[in-house]
Amino acid sequence: MRKSISILFFLLASICAGSLYAQKAKLSKEEFRDRQQEFIIQRAGLTPEEAKQFFPLYFELQDKKESYNREAWKKIRQGKDPNTSEAEYSRIVEDVIRSRITNDNLDLEYVKKYKKFLSAKKIYDIQRAEMRFHRELLKSVRHGKKAGNGAKK
Repeated sequence: MRKSISILFFLLASICAGSLYAQKAKLSKEEFRDRQQEFIIQRAGLTPEEAKQFFPLYFELQDKKESYNREAWKKIRQGKDPNTSEAEYSRIVEDVIRSRITNDNLDLEYVKKYKKFLSAKKIYDIQRAEMRFHRELLKSVRHGKKAGNGAKK
């Protein structure tokens, strides 16, 4: 059971990499989002009009997901108590998975919103750019560099 908790912990850690980087680099949430936005615009080739429509929805989604992730972290921290019972671990694991499912459902909901003004190809390019940003972010946290500077394709 502890192995399952460890795996879930790792998955959530990658989700929270952005806040880790922002803290380490002493960036405000706005500064972090500015870098992320610039990176995605360049990598996905968004026009100014597309970016103007996309990013308010994108950051709204990120705020919602952050709330669910905070709750999942709270559950995981409950499992650190050495007196946690098997039933409590079971509940924690299921609650964390429910949180991930909720986040995935939110992603689907927002993709439908994006499709009203973006092509599926553009959404795909945005997803790739977002993954690349997070990958570079994790590398930069490990190596003490700034993320979001390698915005070339």
